[in-house]
Amino acid sequence: MSTLVTQRSQVDSFPESDAHEISASGSGTPPSRIPVPVKPPQLPASPTKVKRRLGDRVFFTFAVGAGILVLLILFAVAVFLLAEAWPAFTASGDDLSVAVGKSDTRSIWAYVAPFAFGTVWVAALALLIATPVAIGIALFISHYAPRRLAGLLGYVVDLLAAVPSVVYGMWGMGVLAPMVQPLYVWLTEHMGWFPLFQGPPSGTGRTVMTVALVLAVMILPIMTAVCREVFLQTPRLQEEAALALGATRWEMIRTAVFPAGRAGIISAMMLGLGRALGETMAVAMVLSPAAVISFAVLTTQNPNTIAANIALNFSEAFGLGVNVLIATGLVLFAITLLVNMAARWIISRRAEFSGANE
Repeated sequence: MSTLVTQRSQVDSFPESDAHEISASGSGTPPSRIPVPVKPPQLPASPTKVKRRLGDRVFFTFAVGAGILVLLILFAVAVFLLAEAWPAFTASGDDLSVAVGKSDTRSIWAYVAPFAFGTVWVAALALLIATPVAIGIALFISHYAPRRLAGLLGYVVDLLAAVPSVVYGMWGMGVLAPMVQPLYVWLTEHMGWFPLFQGPPSGTGRTVMTVALVLAVMILPIMTAVCREVFLQTPRLQEEAALALGATRWEMIRTAVFPAGRAGIISAMMLGLGRALGETMAVAMVLSPAAVISFAVLTTQNPNTIAANIALNFSEAFGLGVNVLIATGLVLFAITLLVNMAARWIISRRAEFSGANE
């Protein structure tokens, strides 16, 4: 009887959890604690929505609004050009001839075709001249030049982008054109059999070739800057691996740097092409224009560009003539849009070489 009372008093002195353990062990003095299984917490059926902070909401709204604003501006420009150019597309040949001052204008397409050709032709020549020079300068800065010289040269090249186009036009008209005119005469005399160098040569040097040289200098800074940054992003391990296998500096660049930066080079070319397509003042000041379609680059009959034609004639245009010039601007808008779409497609095709996002 006293044993039962002692066990009951011991049980009452333990906490409730210990009492369970004592009863489970079958003895008044538990040899060890028996852990009670703990039930895992129940996860909610659906994840709770995380409340974003005020800064996140503001930044998200600003980013989405900026993207929508760009699309709205592009749409507004397209609508304006279409609305203002529509009378020119629907006008008769006689009305167009009176508006533009040319008796042989049969339609708006016949009027804009020489200017569209001149725009693409001049920009293509400038891109052809500037691309190897930009790649060479970028390679020299990124892989050959000493660090101090590379920084100085990069600063000088970037400084060219700050020069206004009017200054380039004055330089091309007053300095470059007289300087290259004797060279044009020599090319037409000795290489006139080549279609691009057919004569007669220009007596002033203000030809398509001179404009292409000026535009090449103008687009050189942005192309060089993009190529330089792309070349510097080449994985260092790939360069060192090529050199460790016995490759020369040029072989390393050809096998490691160029494949990794191919998409970036194409991006630089498209940026330069877009810059050359829309250039106005330099072309208007240097070129001696004519409404012709010709591949000769040294003669006095040079195809004009759309932007330069608008700049030269808009101040004197009125009535239907304004609509005709805006229609040519619509064609330039379409050309630029097609160039950007083509560039995006090419870059997406080469994305595997540079890791660019789709």
